[in-house]
Amino acid sequence: MKRIVVSCGAGIATSTVAIQKLKTAFEKRGVLNQISFTQCTVAELPTKAQGHDLVVTTAQTSYKMDIPVISGLPFITGIGVDKVVDDIVAKLGL
Repeated sequence: MKRIVVSCGAGIATSTVAIQKLKTAFEKRGVLNQISFTQCTVAELPTKAQGHDLVVTTAQTSYKMDIPVISGLPFITGIGVDKVVDDIVAKLGL
């Protein structure tokens, strides 16, 4: 099971949108059952990201992470979603 932490400024609005779009994209690719999600604020990332394989964030972050950090803005703008999902799938090795 691959674990993704999804963050935004408040940990509610745009991260929820990103998770829903990720779930839809992963379902289409047949890998949704291999992924679990954790949702948090950007401020919580240093502690919440522990034990996860990848971070998707819709907000700016300056934290140095030991795992890949992907910009989730395409999930909000709708531009470049497939490219970001392909990148996430590749980074997770799915």
